[in-house]
Parts: sequence; C-alpha cells; structure tokens
Amino acid sequence: MAAPGQTEVVERPANLAARGRARIVGLLRAVPIRWRILSIAALNSAVVVVLAAMIYNGAHVLGAAWDDVRQVRESDKILALLESETSRLQNLIHRYINQPSPDLFAEILLLREAVLGTLATRASTDPMLSGSVEELERVTDRFLNGFGDLRSVQATITKTYEQEVLGPARDMAGLYSIIEGATGHRDALIWPSLGKSREAFTAMLVAANAYYLSLASASAEEARRNTETIERTIPVMADLADNDLQRMALERLGARTAALREGLAKLSEELSSRTDLLRNTIDASQAEAIGAIDDLSVKMHQREQKAQETFDRTLGDISRRVLSIAVIFLGIILTAGVLIALSIRLPLQQIMTAMRAITSGDYDRRVQGTSARDEVGAMARAVEVFRENAIAKRKTEDELRTSKEKAESALFELNTAQQNLIDAERLAALGGLVAGVAHEVNNPIGISLTVASSFARRSEMFEAELRSDGALRRSQLEEFVRSSRDASEQLVANLQRAGELIQSFKQVAVDRSHAERRQFSLGEATDQIIASLRPILKRAPISLTVDVPEGLVIDGYPGSYGQILTNLFLNAANHAFSDGRAGTISISARPRGYDDVEIIFADDGAGMTPDVQRQAFDPFFTTRRNDGGTGLGLHIVYNLVTQQLGGRMMLESRVGQGTTFRIIMPRTARGGPVTTETLADGNAQWPNRTMSST
Repeated sequence: MAAPGQTEVVERPANLAARGRARIVGLLRAVPIRWRILSIAALNSAVVVVLAAMIYNGAHVLGAAWDDVRQVRESDKILALLESETSRLQNLIHRYINQPSPDLFAEILLLREAVLGTLATRASTDPMLSGSVEELERVTDRFLNGFGDLRSVQATITKTYEQEVLGPARDMAGLYSIIEGATGHRDALIWPSLGKSREAFTAMLVAANAYYLSLASASAEEARRNTETIERTIPVMADLADNDLQRMALERLGARTAALREGLAKLSEELSSRTDLLRNTIDASQAEAIGAIDDLSVKMHQREQKAQETFDRTLGDISRRVLSIAVIFLGIILTAGVLIALSIRLPLQQIMTAMRAITSGDYDRRVQGTSARDEVGAMARAVEVFRENAIAKRKTEDELRTSKEKAESALFELNTAQQNLIDAERLAALGGLVAGVAHEVNNPIGISLTVASSFARRSEMFEAELRSDGALRRSQLEEFVRSSRDASEQLVANLQRAGELIQSFKQVAVDRSHAERRQFSLGEATDQIIASLRPILKRAPISLTVDVPEGLVIDGYPGSYGQILTNLFLNAANHAFSDGRAGTISISARPRGYDDVEIIFADDGAGMTPDVQRQAFDPFFTTRRNDGGTGLGLHIVYNLVTQQLGGRMMLESRVGQGTTFRIIMPRTARGGPVTTETLADGNAQWPNRTMSST
C-alpha cells in the first residue's frame, strides 16, 4: 500500500498543474486567435503610450537644458569666428607689409569690415557676450588703427627705397657705363679696379633688394660691405684714370655712392621702426584680443559644463523611469504572451504530431482537437481530411512514383551518353566564373561579418553599462551612436560591393541557365559578362578594353551572347596568351546599317596559322589536346552565332600579330532556342560559314 500511496502523492501536483493548464487553455480557446493576438498588441500600445507620456514630460526639462547648451555653443562659435578673423587679418597685414598689393589691401579692408560687423551685429546681440563686447571692440579698434600707422610707415619706406636707394643706384649704373666707354680698351690700367668696383656694385644692389624684401640682416651687412668696397675703389680708379671724362665720372660716382650709403642707413632705420610698430601695435593688440577671447571661452565652457550636467542628470532620471516601466510591462506582456502561446502551441503540437504520423506513413492515428471551434480546430479538421485522402491515394501514388523513377532513370542514362561532352564544355566557363566571383565576394562578406560581430559586442557592452547603474552619460551615448554609424557605414559599403558582384553574376548566370528570348541592352549585357570575367583577368597579365555604345538594343538571347563572349575570352586566354604571356583584348560594337550590329573581338596574341584558321570552327579540333582542350569552344560559338542569332562570323588572324573575330548579327534574332543536340550537330550549318585568312 505504501508504494501506491507514494505514487499518488507524487503525481497529484502534476495532475493538478495539467488540469489547471488545460482549463486556462480551454478558456482562451473560446476567444478567436485574432483577438488573442490583438490583446498583445493592445498591451504593447499601452507601453508605448505610457513611455511617450514620460518622455514628453522629460522633454521639457531636457529642452531647457539643451537651449542653454546650444546658446553657449553659439556664443563659442562667435568667439571662434572673431579669433579666426583677427588671426587672418594679422596674417594679411604681415603679407601686405612684405608684398604690398591692391588686392591684399582690398582683402584687408573687407576683413576689417567683417570683424567690425561681427562685433556690432552678432556679438553685441548675443546675451552671453553683450557685457564683454566693449572690451573686445576697444582691443580690436587698437589693432585695426595700427594698420593705418603701418601703411604710413610703409609708404615712407617705399619712398626712401625708390628715391634714396634705387635712384642713386641707377645713376651709378650709368656712371659705370660712362667710365667703361671712356676707357677704350681692356688693357687699360683702370680696368681691373673698374671690374672689381662694378662687381661690388652688382652684389650691393642684389643685397639691398634682398634686405628690402626679406629684412635679412645678413643682406643689409652685405650691402654695407659692398658699398665700402665701391668707396675704396673710387680713389684707386681716379689715380689710374687717363682722361678727364673718366675723372669727372669717378667724382660723380663717389658722390652718388655716399648718397646710396646714407639711403641704406635711412632705409634700415625705417624698416626697424616698421618692425617695432608691427610687433608693439599689431601683434600685441592681436595677442590682447586673443587673451580676451580666451577668457570669455573659459566662462562659456564653465556654463556649458553646468548645463551639460543638468542635461545628463535629467537624461539619467528619464532612463531609470523608462527602464522601470518597461520591466513592469514586460512582465505583464510575457505572462499574457505565455498564456496565449500555450493556447495556440498545445493544439498545434497535436496537429504536428498527426502530420508527422501521416508523413511517416502512419495513417491509422486520428487527428486530435477536431471538435474545437477556433481556427486551430479548423486546421485539425483539414488535416483529418488530408489523412483520409492520403490513405486513398497512397497505393496509386506509390505505383506512379515507381513508374516515373524507372522512366527517368532510363531517360537520364540516354541523355547523359549524348550530351555529356557538350554540357561539360558549356558549363566549364560558368563554373570558373562561380569560383572567381565566390573568391571576390568572400572579402566584403568576411569584412561585414567581422564588423557585425564587433558591433554586436559593442551593443552588449552598451546594454551592460545601461543596466549597471541606470545612468547613461551623453558621452557614452555619443560614442555608441558614433560606433554604430561607423559599423553601419562599413556594413553598407561592403555589402553593397558584395551585392553588386552577386547581382552581376546572377544576371549572367540566369541568362546562361534560361534560353529565354527578350530585349536587352548590348552595353549592359557586355558589362555584366565582363564583370563576371574580372576574377580571371586578375590571374593573368591581360588588359581588357570595351567600347560598346549605349542605345544598342537587341531582341534575342542574352544567355547565348554571354556564352559567345565567355568562350571567345577563354579561348584567347588559353591559346593567344598561353604560358603567362601579356597582352590586350578589345571588345567593340557598332551599328551596321539599320537592321544589323557588328561585334569585334580582337587580341594581340600569338595568332593562327592558315591551317589552324581553316579548322578553327570544326568540332573537336584543338591545338592543346594534350593540355585538356576539347575543341568545342569555337564550334559552340559559331553555331550560336549562325543558328540561334541568325548572324555571320568571320575570322582574321596572322601568326604573331593576334586574332580578330567579326560577328555580324541582326538586331532581331532569326533563330530559335538552341539545344545541346543542335550545338553538337554543326554540319548542317557549315555552308554558311565565312572566313577570311590573311
């Protein structure tokens, strides 16, 4: 008795649970499935409404904090603009001092008005900068007024240089010419001193120009030394002079040299004055303006930090509340979902059990739940009808299947014997394309998988940070958004690349697999076929040029056209450019009259002998039989051109100078679909073949 008592104690809770579950399921099954699903949708809508209300309430607080942050950033942009404009103005002034020009002066005036306009219109109306605009205007006015003083000094420097340096220099150049003309011959005693003085004058003039343009102290010192050299050579030349004209010119040369020396000294003083003014007025005022702007920037950043703290605190409160409400509603939705799922899953399990029995051949087990009045009950009744029909059809179906298998087996063996070689040749190119495209697609797909895995780990880390303390900092949110954007951009770029490769190969493969007649663009079809051949080009030193104009529309068979181009390309790669030989393949097309199109496929490879040309289109003729050639590639091309497309094909070749295939086909194909049997039997088409040997 103990054993039965113990068994009853153990099973009683399980029985109670099963009965309770069955009771709940029965109550729920009285409600149509659509209403059960709508109840879940209603709960989700309630969650959305509650969360939207909470977010709307918090949006006002976040809006105020964000307005402060935005205002601070706008003020900071104005300060950055002022700093940039004053720095640029300082650089322009330096450039103008070194190389004065009307364009630079006009640009300085425009930028000056821009700086004053920024201070007057933007900074003065900004609530955060209005109290500091007067100080900025004072510093800026001093900075801009200094430019006027600099222009006055620069005008004086230019005048001194023109009148007191270049003027005496021009006179000295003329005096040197007079002395040289009065000397008469190069054997004169004065000639060596005159040459040395003339060289010193040339060096002095170059150094003076360099000093004026670059303010190099070395150039000033060199100009001074050369001036002294000229003054020392003048008495020597005076003693060696042999006529009055020379003595008069030397006397005048001494006077102009002294004037030049004084002009250089005066120019040096004025340039030093300009440098001091530039440093003490322009650069110092600019530094003071930058300092004032930096002080304001520090205040702006402090205010921005305070507003950012308010923003982050409010955002954290909203996050915690949203998380709490979401957890509560999630529990409610999960409970309701489990109950509704039980009301659907248990009856469906019974139907699945019956379906498995039927599919396994056990037709004797009846379907449970056929008496229920909901949608699942209707499914159960339909399965029961299916079971009854399956019993009636089983014997007939088995007999038909056996007969069909026998017929298909015999037919398959017969077709295999006839078509194996042709099918292998036609699909060999497509198989190579599959391998090449798969290799190309592997790179972007692998990168996308790596990026997606990294993004998934980053999402898990972000969720963990969100749940750890309930507070989400703005920097964390921005980092997550930035990493998400980078990952999505990489995924989109790589998947688009893979999609383009797959789409190109897909269209070529579909055209190859279905001999459907349709209108297609010759240029687009050529580009798709070339795209599928790119992997082969990467493995061989062959360059490819394509010249197919847009607007050539063909009413024909794009699959056959793709087979033609692929076979010609592989034939050139294997024969014209064997043993890794480099070369070029060109594909071009052009209208030929109103009804025809001419396609030219040419290479600059090994070429063909006359004997090979005569047999090029014969079936099973190949020059590389020992290397695995079948001799069917050009035979298939010829029959596709003449038989299905209704065109003509011509061959021109010369040993060592390449091969050209000319295909003339109508814009509307005249032939019908080509089967493997018609491709294999090309003798009927042989009288239409046209060949030109050169």
